[in-house]
Amino acid sequence: MWTSRFGPNRTPCGRTRREFLWEVGGGFAGLALIDLFSRDARAASINPLAPKAPHFPAKAKHAVFLFMNGAPSHVDTFDPKPALFKFNGTPYNGSLVVGSNNRPIGHLMQSPFEFRHYGKSGLEISSLFPHTSRFADDLCVVRSMYTDTAAHASGCLQMNTGNVVIGKPSLGSWLSYGLGSENESLPSFVVMTDPRGGPISGPSNWTAGYMPPAFQGTLFRGTGAPLLDLTTPEGTTERTQRASLDLLKKLNEEHLETRPEESEMAARIYSYELAYRMQTEASTVVDLGKESSETKERYGLNQSLTADFGRKCLITRRLLEKGVRFIQLYSGGGHIEDTWDGHNDCIGNHRLHAGETDQPIAALMADLKSTGLWDETLLIWGGEFGRTPTSEGVGKPGRDHNWHGFTMWLAGAGVKGGEAIGATDELGFAAVVDRCHVSDLHATILHLMGLDHTKLTYFYSGMNTRLTGVRGNVFNKVLT
Repeated sequence: MWTSRFGPNRTPCGRTRREFLWEVGGGFAGLALIDLFSRDARAASINPLAPKAPHFPAKAKHAVFLFMNGAPSHVDTFDPKPALFKFNGTPYNGSLVVGSNNRPIGHLMQSPFEFRHYGKSGLEISSLFPHTSRFADDLCVVRSMYTDTAAHASGCLQMNTGNVVIGKPSLGSWLSYGLGSENESLPSFVVMTDPRGGPISGPSNWTAGYMPPAFQGTLFRGTGAPLLDLTTPEGTTERTQRASLDLLKKLNEEHLETRPEESEMAARIYSYELAYRMQTEASTVVDLGKESSETKERYGLNQSLTADFGRKCLITRRLLEKGVRFIQLYSGGGHIEDTWDGHNDCIGNHRLHAGETDQPIAALMADLKSTGLWDETLLIWGGEFGRTPTSEGVGKPGRDHNWHGFTMWLAGAGVKGGEAIGATDELGFAAVVDRCHVSDLHATILHLMGLDHTKLTYFYSGMNTRLTGVRGNVFNKVLT
């Protein structure tokens, strides 16, 4: 009897030739399978934005966030309050704490803007939006939003990243991470800010946080070169540039082979190639010279008031046509009156900023409908919070911050149009019916894009993190 460490009469691959061949064959097959899996892993690391299947079928493939930086007043835009006319000029005697940064609290103030019923749905919209109101039957207005902070910096961060502190991945980054990109020559996530400045918390609003940098937002300019330093250096031929990039890519990939966990290296390799392809593609997208004069007029490019936001909306349409996943447009930049932050004169402030954005947004909606992109694009409109139904000081036309209740609207793919969902109280101070927290909004946006917010996770600091943290529920009433 022959004995080995495998036991009496036991060979490493069994006792028969058939067993030997089966086990050895299985081993070779396993090696091949491991190689295939490793190739997939390497491909995914080299192109972190490769297209990915959603968790479940969804209509929306792209999203546009029309961010009204500075916080628009819901009682002057999409949440009419007849009681404010009744009690106009009287002190507020409720128990809710109002006022931010020790600003003066005035009396209840009615809206100077007329609300009318629009469309077959009869949705009530302020006179501030004569163009957008034509699409009343497409809007799903959520009048019961609330958030956790009254400060602009943390409010923008929470609306964009789900958290009031810096360093978390933004909504666009989560969508890029979860779905990848449909265009290898353009970023998956594009941001266009206001020429007066960006949001107070800056690039933290479109950061990838602890995710690989490939998922962060790319800042586009509305005029001139879309990105700085994108043009080929003078004296460099395309052949020379391509050869240099090929060598750099080869060296980086050799380095990455032995360090597959270095996500930043993979993102850097991808970013070099993306930048090379963007030299042509991005410049073409922002070149509006071939657009018809009628199109430019519809977007308001021939008027100083609407020209900037009109250009951004028209570029947005072109980016959507190219398959860009998530685009965020900022209205308002800097601080106070340069944004929707109407502390001093909410009435004049909102006339200005609504006037800058209303016509371009309506033109974008009309184009999305005419091109068929409407059925696969989700639109989101709103700011970081709302404003108080009281004036900021007695007899003053300003309104202070209000995080207890405000309004946003959704439209497009998968959204129920012609609806006003939820409600603030009689005067508009706080959300009281079908309350919708920012995390609920994020869960809903992800759901509309085919992603389950509880399953879209990223392992970081010893835990599976997610955009919605430990809270958030899909707001089913907005869904078709």
